[in-house]
Amino acid sequence: MSDSTSFSWLRKVPFVGDRLADRLDGAPIVPVLRLSGVIGGSAPLRKGGLSLADLAEQIEHAFERPRAAAVALAINSPGGSPVQSSLIAKRIKDLSREKEVPVFAFCEDVAASGGYWLACAADEIYADASSIVGSIGVVSAGFGFPALLEKAGIERRVHTAGDKKAILDPFAPENPDDITHLKELQSEIHQQFKDHVRANRGDRLGGASGADEDLLFSGAFWTGERAVELGLVDGLGDLRTVMREKFGDKVRLPVMTEPKGWLQKRLGMSAVMTSAPSGWAPGGWASGLIGALDERAHWSRFGL
Repeated sequence: MSDSTSFSWLRKVPFVGDRLADRLDGAPIVPVLRLSGVIGGSAPLRKGGLSLADLAEQIEHAFERPRAAAVALAINSPGGSPVQSSLIAKRIKDLSREKEVPVFAFCEDVAASGGYWLACAADEIYADASSIVGSIGVVSAGFGFPALLEKAGIERRVHTAGDKKAILDPFAPENPDDITHLKELQSEIHQQFKDHVRANRGDRLGGASGADEDLLFSGAFWTGERAVELGLVDGLGDLRTVMREKFGDKVRLPVMTEPKGWLQKRLGMSAVMTSAPSGWAPGGWASGLIGALDERAHWSRFGL
């Protein structure tokens, strides 16, 4: 019977079992952080929503795990908020340096836009040959309804203090000055994204193909196989296989999960039900529906 199996009973002990078993069995530990979903705040009826507020405790626990040989990021995200992408990636990088623990990222279906921003927090990035990787750019999309309001005989009434307060109003014709301002904001965020990729990929960027930055930072995305040639990822492989190659067949890969309260553990009640009952009001349903449509739009850009 292996040492790992001999301590399986200990791992069933609540709260401290896993940590005690880790100390006794001697196998290397690589905690796994699952970063799956659209990056940004959650809403009622909207699953996921990666934000630093929701992930901070899991990230801390991963780097505090006794004898952690590394931390692995399992990424499946089409992007979202650039701010939350930056905050999450920075926290991972800071703890990696502070604890002197390397980080490995594994792209699943998609690691694009903000999802790739997260991947660049790792020392090495791996993907499946068919993963979608890249989309280093910034997009803003919406709808305009001024003609619809006019046809329906609806008068739009907006009163502001500050002539830019109603900028990009979807119920008014587009203003060229508003578009110029939006483009300037996008350019600044795009530059921050490019700087982040350059700082973390270094000389690997461009890869064997020698691709220039005009292509890499165009907002285009590629398969994992092509991403290796472009220097966006370091190799092809799945999390378990690569970690076993690096740390041995006995490596343990515990998944860091969101902490749950006593009632949630016993009854399986969701955080929405237990902490935000107002989310089930009609307004909450509408907000959730809009959030779900927005999330669907993020994924559909990559054919998923």
